[in-house]
Amino acid sequence: MTIPTNANLINQYVGAATFANGPGGPTGTRSSGGSSGSSWYEAMSRAWGQTLDAQATEITSLSDAIGAGSDQPSQMVALTAASLKMQFMSNNAATSQNSVAESLNAVARKQ
Repeated sequence: MTIPTNANLINQYVGAATFANGPGGPTGTRSSGGSSGSSWYEAMSRAWGQTLDAQATEITSLSDAIGAGSDQPSQMVALTAASLKMQFMSNNAATSQNSVAESLNAVARKQ
């Protein structure tokens, strides 16, 4: 079972958004991202979403194969493993987003 996305997708989005919003960015100051969608927090969220979408697609294809009659034990184990992987990834996505949001909130209160 593999996710059809690059394993470093989150790092790529965060790195690109950080580069675009860093001190040397287009305006010379950091921005909140706003509607432009260029904040690193939004990039992280987008990357998590794409990664979770890819895992959901894998689960759907395994489920469709089982529904079409390929109900071998190996297929059932693969579906179970993919579902548990989705649960693990979802928990990590929520935890990372909550942690970063709380940190940003704490920094904003101190400024």
